[in-house]
Amino acid sequence: DTITRRFRYDVALVSALKDLEEDIMEGLRESGMEDSTCTSGFSVMIKECCDGMGDVSEKHGGGPVVPEKAVRFSFTIMSVSVLADDEVEEVTIFTEPKPNSELSCKPLCLMFVDESDRETLTAVLGPIVAERNAMKESRLILSIGGLPRSFRFHFRGTGYDEKMVREMEGLEASGSTYICTLCDSSRAEAAQNMVLHSITRSHEENLERYEIWRTNPFSESADELRDRVKGISAKPFLETQPTLDALHCDIGNATEFYKI
Repeated sequence: DTITRRFRYDVALVSALKDLEEDIMEGLRESGMEDSTCTSGFSVMIKECCDGMGDVSEKHGGGPVVPEKAVRFSFTIMSVSVLADDEVEEVTIFTEPKPNSELSCKPLCLMFVDESDRETLTAVLGPIVAERNAMKESRLILSIGGLPRSFRFHFRGTGYDEKMVREMEGLEASGSTYICTLCDSSRAEAAQNMVLHSITRSHEENLERYEIWRTNPFSESADELRDRVKGISAKPFLETQPTLDALHCDIGNATEFYKI
C-alpha cells in the first residue's frame, strides 16, 4: 500500500554533508582558515530536482502491482562557503565538480504517482515543502572535523522541467494558451513579439492569483477571470526559482535568426 518512501529533509542533508566532511576540511585548509576559528558562518547551496521517471510498472507479472508512473525528488549540494567572523567576503570551500551528474544527486523522495496527478503530488510533497521552509529560517549545528559547526541552507529549485514547474506553481497544463512558466505571454503574443519578454511571474503572485481565481471578487465570467489570472487555476505549493526556461531561450534564438 506504500506509494512513497522518503527521508526527512534535514536528516538527508546531514548525511550528504557528512559525506563531504573531508572535502570541507580540505577546503578550509587550502583557504588558510584556521580550523579552530571557523565554527559558524557556513552556507550551503542546494539545487533541487524533481521529475517523472516514466513508466516503471512490472511488465512480466510476478511482481507487486504498482501504478504505471513514478516521480523522484532529489537534491545536490552545489557549494559550501564560509564567512569568517572578521571577514567581509564569503570564501567558497567546496564546489561540486559534476553538478549535473547522477552521482552527486541525492534522492530524497521516491513516489508512485503520475506527475500530472496534482492532488497526490501536492499531498506527498507538502511535508517536504514544510521542512524546507523551516530550514530556510534555521541553522543546523553539525560536527565536522571534530568541531560543532553552524550551517545555513539556501535552496534553488532549478532542476525542474517546464511540466513540473507548471504542476508546482499552479499553472494550466502545457496545452494552455498561456504558454510560459515565467511570464504572461499567450501563444498569439509570443508569435507577434519575439523580443520583449521579461520574467514577470513570482510564487507570491501566483498565490495571489489563485486566491482571485478561487474567490472571483469582481464576479467575472469564467473567461474574464481566466484572463485576469493568466491561467492559474490551482494552488501553487512549491516555489521554483525563475531561471531562463526553454521558451525564453527559443524566443532569444528566434530573435538572433531574425536579425541574421
